[in-house]
Amino acid sequence: MDKPKQPSGVLEQLRGFSDEEREKVEIQLLLEGMFRLYGYDFRNYSYPSLRRRIWNRVYAERLQSVSELQAKVLHDHESMKRLVSELVIHVTEMFRDPRMFAYFRKHIVPILRNLPSIRIWHAGCSSGEEVYSMAILLHEEGLYDRTTLYATDMSEDVLEYAQAGTYPLNKMREYTKNYIIAGGKNEFSKYYSTSDNAATFHSVLSNNIVFAQHNLVTDRSFNEFHVILCRNVMIYFNADLQTRVHELIYESLCKSGFLVLGDKETITFTKYSDCYELVNPQEKLYCKRK
Repeated sequence: MDKPKQPSGVLEQLRGFSDEEREKVEIQLLLEGMFRLYGYDFRNYSYPSLRRRIWNRVYAERLQSVSELQAKVLHDHESMKRLVSELVIHVTEMFRDPRMFAYFRKHIVPILRNLPSIRIWHAGCSSGEEVYSMAILLHEEGLYDRTTLYATDMSEDVLEYAQAGTYPLNKMREYTKNYIIAGGKNEFSKYYSTSDNAATFHSVLSNNIVFAQHNLVTDRSFNEFHVILCRNVMIYFNADLQTRVHELIYESLCKSGFLVLGDKETITFTKYSDCYELVNPQEKLYCKRK
């Protein structure tokens, strides 16, 4: 029997693929497999950052190619978790951008005082420093007892770390400076205890914090909030993915609620730009008007 013939030009086309094009196909297949099997959707993340982090994981796993990483990840849950941790950017600190917290304390807290109960969502909370910062601020302003703070992230491992509320002791000096600039009213050290070069924040700060896994890319709204902080998350997304997340945020924020973005993020070029008032351009703080 004669062998089936290749369609005209296919072999020539295959030979014409560059290494860069083949690599891009490998990465696309890896991301598609992760989404279909595990529900983690990185397909619309910024490609240069993704590529670099995927290759970091290839080398760490002592593999030779992205395809080898794909095979391992699709058959080994622990390998998948390590890759997810590599792909998710976790950069945060206590009272990060302290002037935003100072503005929030002076201008937003008086508005929140009029509410019988307050719901705040820290979307993409990472290792938790931001939500503990907000808990301290609300405690000092007498609002903590009637506030529920929702701290969500797509990574189970990072949420476990956040729930523990334990951070390197050598970070406390920097965090103390941020706390003072943010208008802190006490000695920052009163909020944590130290042991073995670690600082653990007192459990009273986490009494009203709900830690939960949530994927901004694939999951839906789960409540209505008076404040949403989604800072320095969308800078790693492409335009389509940013639009999807802005839709989720819009659906989740009550009218006259406040949205806080990172300093390099904006709603200006989204279809929701007319729905918000820019309250503070320096701190990227918006109020939902319609």
